[in-house]
Amino acid sequence: MASDSDTASATILNGTGIIFARQRAAIEPWLLLGAILAIAIWLRFLVPANTDIGWLLTVAERVLGGDVLYRDVIETNPPIAVWTYIPGVLLGRALHLKPEVATDALVFLAAAISLGVSAVILRPSRALSSANGWLLAGFALAVLTILPMQQFGQREHISVIALLPMLAVLVLRAGKQTPPRWAIIVAGLGAGLAVAFKPHFAIALVFGSSLLAAQFRAPRILISPQNLIAACVVAIYGVCVAIFYPDFFSFVGPLARDVYIPVGKSFGAMLMKPAVPLWLALVLLTLSFKRNGRQSKPALGLLAVSAGFAAAFFLQRKGWPYHAYPMIAVAMLATALSFTANLGETSMSRARRRGLAAGLAIVFVCAMAWFNTAFDASFLREHVARLGPHQKILALTGEPGIGHPLVREVDGVWVSRQQALWVEGYREFMQKTGLLGAGNEAAVNAHAAREREFLIEDIRKKPPTVVLVDNLTGEWSAWLAVHPEVAVLLKDYSLADSVNGVDILTRR
Repeated sequence: MASDSDTASATILNGTGIIFARQRAAIEPWLLLGAILAIAIWLRFLVPANTDIGWLLTVAERVLGGDVLYRDVIETNPPIAVWTYIPGVLLGRALHLKPEVATDALVFLAAAISLGVSAVILRPSRALSSANGWLLAGFALAVLTILPMQQFGQREHISVIALLPMLAVLVLRAGKQTPPRWAIIVAGLGAGLAVAFKPHFAIALVFGSSLLAAQFRAPRILISPQNLIAACVVAIYGVCVAIFYPDFFSFVGPLARDVYIPVGKSFGAMLMKPAVPLWLALVLLTLSFKRNGRQSKPALGLLAVSAGFAAAFFLQRKGWPYHAYPMIAVAMLATALSFTANLGETSMSRARRRGLAAGLAIVFVCAMAWFNTAFDASFLREHVARLGPHQKILALTGEPGIGHPLVREVDGVWVSRQQALWVEGYREFMQKTGLLGAGNEAAVNAHAAREREFLIEDIRKKPPTVVLVDNLTGEWSAWLAVHPEVAVLLKDYSLADSVNGVDILTRR
């Protein structure tokens, strides 16, 4: 028979074990989030820099230096695309960091804040327990920080980060729960920011709100407060652009209408992009999870938003990986929400649940590979760097990836006001594919001629010390031969090296 002292010792040990178990349960979620964040930061040092971000950082530096946007430096995106990267430049200068590093840090901070706010919004959600909520938070953090790969910090990536509180509000409303007023305001502001980046992202919000309106037979959901706030943000932004950047409408507008928009892939070619099977796989995975024989309305709401982003992907007709990030990311969040909400569902066998989880993991890895697909001109870095720092660099190419982020990586100075001679590149493509005809030939040729005039002015104003002539993605040596007004400005340059079809000219 046990003594009183033995009983007391057993009680103490049991109590200590319970305390340790509770402490471990409290620490493990944070360890999970920390591990995901560590992997994401590690990837920033492994994954090649993004072409568009490199260029937009250069534009931000030029604007801060006094250049006038759409005049002294040409960018085809709305002003918010440049504003977004100015904080990274300023922070980098203040802390003596590269703007790329500072920008990545700000994106990580934005993702953490957005995820934290969304977690607070979802705290009263009936669809998630506290344990399942941590699992969903971990997956969401991976979607925001690991999944993007080379698209990390792109406008689409930042848009999804800004949109996350709106998705949390939609999940609550789908569960017939009313979010607090502050959550509605934050969601509306974030959604407005996302649509300001790309106006066609409004399709995603319309799809999500329309499904809720249909589910609850309440058309007023379409004009819910968060949607109205988002619309006000976009309207105010549009007025500011019209007042302070009229050249965006007078210069960029016709350029986009005549050159950028007409060039795109066919519907059949878009269907062949990896984004489509990846998205369809996520839809099927989400629909595979049922609770009490029914689909999760919150997850269906996220799928509707994802479908809106898929529509935007097809409308853009370019098929680039970063255009597909919103549709894939939100669909993954829908799948993760269905998975975590159904962990306690007894009707689903453990083997089936594990199989669906493995399917989600496979899609995640495949999507990472897709988002890591981009033109890579890193083979030029060593050859240009050996010419010395602070070179004034110009590239004759229609491929932006030839010059960016190369010029930043070799501590050079970009000579041109343009990212590349992309109008000429598009014009040649339109000519070869029959898109250039009597109806638009004059307008496109006029845009290409103006682009050459800008090039000539820039060379005269700031003569380059290094000129890259791209014969890898185009025939730019031949282009130079038929444009003597440009060739004469480069008569004092000689071939220093040639790498993979790219000629490196230096001034004699």
